[in-house]
Amino acid sequence: LVAEYDLSLRRFFHECILSGIMSVNGKKVLHMDRNPYYGGESSSITPLEELYKRFDLTESPPESMGRGRDWNVDLIPKFLMANGQLVKMLLYTEVTRYLDFKVVEGSFVYKGGKIYKVPSTETEALASNLMGMFEKRRFRKFLVFVANFDENDPKTFEGVDPKSTTMGEVYKKFDLGQDVIDFTGHALALYRTDDYLEQPCLETINRIKLYSESLARYGKSPYLYPLYGLGELPQGFARLSAIYGGTYMLNKPVDEIVMEGGHVVGVKSEGEVARCKQLICDPSYMADRVRKAGQVIRVICILSHPIKNTNDANSCQIIIPQNQVNRKSDIYVCMISYAHNVAAQGKYIAIVSTTVETAEPEVEIEPALELLEPIDQKFVAISDLYEPTDDGTESQVFASRSYDATTHFETTCNDIKDIYKRMTGSDFDFENMKRKQNDVFGEDEQ
Repeated sequence: LVAEYDLSLRRFFHECILSGIMSVNGKKVLHMDRNPYYGGESSSITPLEELYKRFDLTESPPESMGRGRDWNVDLIPKFLMANGQLVKMLLYTEVTRYLDFKVVEGSFVYKGGKIYKVPSTETEALASNLMGMFEKRRFRKFLVFVANFDENDPKTFEGVDPKSTTMGEVYKKFDLGQDVIDFTGHALALYRTDDYLEQPCLETINRIKLYSESLARYGKSPYLYPLYGLGELPQGFARLSAIYGGTYMLNKPVDEIVMEGGHVVGVKSEGEVARCKQLICDPSYMADRVRKAGQVIRVICILSHPIKNTNDANSCQIIIPQNQVNRKSDIYVCMISYAHNVAAQGKYIAIVSTTVETAEPEVEIEPALELLEPIDQKFVAISDLYEPTDDGTESQVFASRSYDATTHFETTCNDIKDIYKRMTGSDFDFENMKRKQNDVFGEDEQ
């Protein structure tokens, strides 16, 4: 480990993506991981026996679970928005050549103890059982307004100022009721709390547009999921980094982050030092540079049946808005199955997650678990959430944030873009990324 590197990284999905992007940018990248596999917390566990061990279950999986090697279970479940930031990163870096995706079959929202399909088009709004007849018309009008809204064309504003009118005021303008506000803010705009109601409406309008555009691409839902699980994503970016000269070391313990004069100069491992100018790492490597920002509970549930009232979908997302269960944050259910090569034939994996709000987190998620009954096996994990205490510009040590409870990658991509900006001083530019790819592969191969 005597080489000089521009950049050294370790462990999370964020770091795997950034290693690929920085390699394309011409940086000399060393990616070290104390684990024997890529992706750390965002990996997929296989075989099933390994999952049982990880959660300290002494018994082996029963024969009814099928072959252990047919399972790839995500520790942190997330779907990709079809028109979202991660899909753009995958397309522009051409990591899609290493992956196959399936459309998630349905997006549902919880209301009054039942689940309903999330209506996101004018036609669906008029057919939905979520609302009464007059509410449907008002919601349809709202969706037409959002679809036509263009922040560069004041003619589309209809009296709304995108930078000063709050989203709460926009809902009032269209006379939308609380239930409709709940599923619009939480199942379409994908907010975790209601803080957005007091914010300028532009961000929310753009989020609803993203949902609708993502849905329009494939029809069943706005979400995609990779065959063989999310563990395929960090591996894809690892391959990209390797094509551009990145070096990977798995199973490599990190003994010390070496600092001189307040700046990072290297990483010590097994008595040797790899020198570097910048370092990106997940919070577990830099306990003195992060603070605890809460907890997330995730419960992996193995089922032998699809979730009720989802039209027997092989995959779906269910969002339980906070107001429906008297909470401050939403509860998420993310379900995939044997159709994605992540479970044995006829088996389903549903993962429930939420931000912990009380001393009894398992009680908090009961409304979601009731939707999944009967459950063959449960694996419960409660994780601390960490965030960096400084922006890293002085020390050149950039710590990523822990994964939140959401079941999509948009918040993770925001963190990746934020780290990129702090490291390079410039905004992440998708088009620039594509141009750099063309310089290497040539235009014809794109």
